[in-house]
Formats: sequence, structure tokens, C-alpha cells
Amino acid sequence: MNNILERIQNFMEQQGIPGRDLYDLPTSNKVFPDGGHYRIEIAGVERLSTMQAMIEEGKRRDLPIHRAIATVGGSTYLDFEELKDMAHLANEENIEVIVTVGPRKAWDPGAKEAASHEGLMQGFRLRGSDNISYWIADMFRNIEAGFRGFLVYDEGILLIISKMRAEGLIPQETIFKFSVFGGYCSAAGAKVVESLGANTLNPSSDVSLPILASIRKAVDMPLDIYMIVVDSFGGMFRAYEAPEIARVASPCYLKFEPGSSESEIYKPWVSEDWHRHFMIQKVKIASIVKEIMEKQAPLLKLSEKGSSGPAMLKPD
Repeated sequence: MNNILERIQNFMEQQGIPGRDLYDLPTSNKVFPDGGHYRIEIAGVERLSTMQAMIEEGKRRDLPIHRAIATVGGSTYLDFEELKDMAHLANEENIEVIVTVGPRKAWDPGAKEAASHEGLMQGFRLRGSDNISYWIADMFRNIEAGFRGFLVYDEGILLIISKMRAEGLIPQETIFKFSVFGGYCSAAGAKVVESLGANTLNPSSDVSLPILASIRKAVDMPLDIYMIVVDSFGGMFRAYEAPEIARVASPCYLKFEPGSSESEIYKPWVSEDWHRHFMIQKVKIASIVKEIMEKQAPLLKLSEKGSSGPAMLKPD
């Protein structure tokens, strides 16, 4: 049996995939272009007022916010002028934005199956070519508004839009973040989505340090790692693991998304005022982790404000 495992592990190594998770937790020698090891990502920037609250609280707490995950409830719930206003504001503040477009599995006539026990195990991929075209149409709407970063959770869509980018049908600077809803939690899976054109990956929220280290060895793209996550995803708060996470997974975004469940807090009829006050708490939590990082890992560099990559917005 050991011989079989050894042969399998050797074959994996030949494919650029660690044969085992890296229990020795090697320090990553990869960094962001500015030399930073980690950046701050805030999720759930649902409306213009939410973005304003995030920016104001970030300045008050001297917290550089590099990336916002926007319209988690779906950009189709925002009118075009609000999308443009969000794009302009983010551009002024040098914040990279990843937009969550509207159509998804739970939107179509098969939504009841998606909510069933077995339906949940089928993943968050879209059903049929029509729904794929709707998703891409909403992406084009956001590109016109000025956004250049999009959350993707369907490998089929990633294949198509990566080819669109390569052929100049969408701006070359557009980036694709592969979502936690893709369910990837291994070096092999990370290598698959990177090969399909993903620029950044949010692995499953419960991955261990050895798994993160093995993913980092296999791919070059940044990893977006939950420091705190909604209760329905496990509700963990990995504040004191942050130094080791950044050390082994650099370059990485430390991601903040507290709350009860995404299905509750990102419904479009949750009030803007509620999101504004909730955003203040998210930024506070992120600033606490920054404080811990500065004390426990002073040699790890936090990127400067405005140093985000090619997905800076391009509003007209």
C-alpha cells in the first residue's frame, strides 16, 4: 500500500502538485508586485452607502483596504447609475472591486433544487447555456459601468470569459476571482482554475495551514483567505492564525465576512442603513487583525493603500 501511495505522490509531484500537504509549513517566497505579503479584503459592499461607510471607517482606523467584494446579493439589484457611482468612488480611493453579478443557480426556475439537500451537493454552477449568457450579459453591464473584477464560481463561465479576455472582447485588465462556492480546497483544484484563467482564488474557508502551504506551492495567483466567515460557513475567527497564514500563503488577501449566513444578510431588501452599520463592524474586525499582524509578524509587509493589481476600475 505504501508503495502505491509513494507512486501516486511522485506522479502528483511531476504535475507540479505537492504529493502531500506541507506539514513543515515552509515560508512562501512569493509576494505581491509591491513586495507586500498580505492585503485586506472586505466582503459585502452592497450599495454605494456601504462603500462610503467602509471608506470612512477605514480612514478613521488607519486601515488600508485593498479590495472590496461588492454586490454579494447580486449586481442586478442595483441600477446603472448606482453602479457607476460605486465605480467612480472606488477608483478615487484606489480600491479594487470584485463584483458579484446577478444570475446564479438560485435565480433560475430550478432554484428549489439548489436549496434541497442533494441539490446543495451539486455545486453552485449555472444550469444551461441561457443562464450562462445572462450571467455574461450582467458582467458586460458592470464593465460598462466601470468595473474590472468579477467573482466566478462556474468553471464553464471561467473558460468562456477567459477566452473573451484573450480575444479582446472584454478589457485585458479584467480579473476573475474564483469563489469559495467553487469548493476548491486542494493544490490540484487550485491549479485547475488557474489554468482556466482565474487570477485569484478563495479556497474553502476551513483549509488548514498545511493545505494552504501546498496550494501556495502549486500556484502563483493570490489566495483569498477567510479570517472570519459567516456562521453558516463555520463561523470561525482565525485572528491569531493570521501571521502563519500570511507567512505560508503569501501573497494573500485576508478576507473578512462575519454574519449569520449569506442567504440572510445579502437579500436585497435588507436595509442600506443596516449594511452601513454592519460594515463599520467588519472594518473594526479587520483593524484588529492588522493590529495582531503588526505585533506578531512585523516582518510581514502589508501592501500600501492603492497598490492593488490590474483590476483597478476604469470608469468613463
